[in-house]
Amino acid sequence: MKRIASIDIARGLVMVIMALDHTRELLDAWSRAHTPTDLTVTTPLLFFTRWITHFCAPAFVFLSGASAAIQLTRSTNPRETRRWLLRRGLILIAVEYTIVNFGISFDFRFRLLLFEVIGTIGAGMILLSPVSRLPMRWLVPITALILFGHDLLPLPPSMAMAAPNSSPAFNVLRTFGWSPGSFQPGPNLLIAVAYPIIPWFGIMLAGFVTGRWFQRPAAERKRLFLAAGGITLGLFVVLRFINGYGDFNPWSVQKNTLFTALSFLNVDKYPPTLLFCLLTLGGLFLILAAAEPRAPQQPAPIPPVIVQPATQATQPSIAVQPATQPPANAITRILLVYGRVPLFYFIVHFYLIHLLMLVVGFAQGYSLSQLNFGPFQFGRPATGGGLPTWCIYPIWIAVVAVMYPLCRCYGQFKFSHPEKKFLRYF
Repeated sequence: MKRIASIDIARGLVMVIMALDHTRELLDAWSRAHTPTDLTVTTPLLFFTRWITHFCAPAFVFLSGASAAIQLTRSTNPRETRRWLLRRGLILIAVEYTIVNFGISFDFRFRLLLFEVIGTIGAGMILLSPVSRLPMRWLVPITALILFGHDLLPLPPSMAMAAPNSSPAFNVLRTFGWSPGSFQPGPNLLIAVAYPIIPWFGIMLAGFVTGRWFQRPAAERKRLFLAAGGITLGLFVVLRFINGYGDFNPWSVQKNTLFTALSFLNVDKYPPTLLFCLLTLGGLFLILAAAEPRAPQQPAPIPPVIVQPATQATQPSIAVQPATQPPANAITRILLVYGRVPLFYFIVHFYLIHLLMLVVGFAQGYSLSQLNFGPFQFGRPATGGGLPTWCIYPIWIAVVAVMYPLCRCYGQFKFSHPEKKFLRYF
């Protein structure tokens, strides 16, 4: 399937940003005891370092839905494509609970199983396999109902663990369905769900519905995404200003204008509220518009080159120069490398950052016995350890730089070996 560059560029950008949050989470000493979006203790830099990465997961999920729509549109065998979506969804959940979870925890005992973005994309693909058969006149209202109505579901995050009279089956359903939480099926196993399926499936459906736009010319797509971005962000501003519906965390006047603005932008990701979706998807629409190629400028007319006939019987001919493509921007070329191998990047970069965390711990004098690999500890020292915040940005840039040749080599191998079917899933 011919890839659409704007999708890979947008995906590559959010993948680069994603590495910043994972670097901060594993290496920043301050973040171990504080929440960067807690306005009572944070700084503007720490808030921004966390807040900017809110755009990553919605972009992954939305673009997964859009890619599925493009595949089905181009497919000569839609039934087989839907089966492929089902298989890939199952594989992604398996990858989440094995390769990804070990990369996060480094715990050989797997005492904590996290259900995060890879798992929810997998679950969304499983649901999308049958749902994609519905006509657009059904898909559009279903998408709107989920995005605008899932905040009405019972037990918001602040109440998720406060339901002692609920049955265990309902708690599991609620946790995987719409309200993040955790449950313990055994004494040595904790299952935590950070990305419940229903609200994130709404974002995937939005991508699937919007996927039709990618069949249009690039200039028209650019206009559509610009308009969609402006409308979506405008709706966010209006609803957020009203402060009535769409987020569990109302904004309020803070100690100064800057912190009041941060409060206005501080929307809930767990689960992704309506305002979170409007803010992040609106930003993604603008990124997609910017990633679309500009309309090529009309070149100056080139006078025809008359080739003199060798004989009177030969008619003169015109030498036509081949059309030239505008040179690609250096940044977009780099982002394309990352965006074409998202799952490979996601897995490898997490292992790389986690290994760096262990190296830092050993360099600071901690021994292996002092590292805690229990649930939500990730191999950090029980006390102390970590780096000051100013170190996070250069380490993040170094990680992204190291990932470039790895992604390029893997991408070249993947696309030069179409006969290796299993590579389609990674």
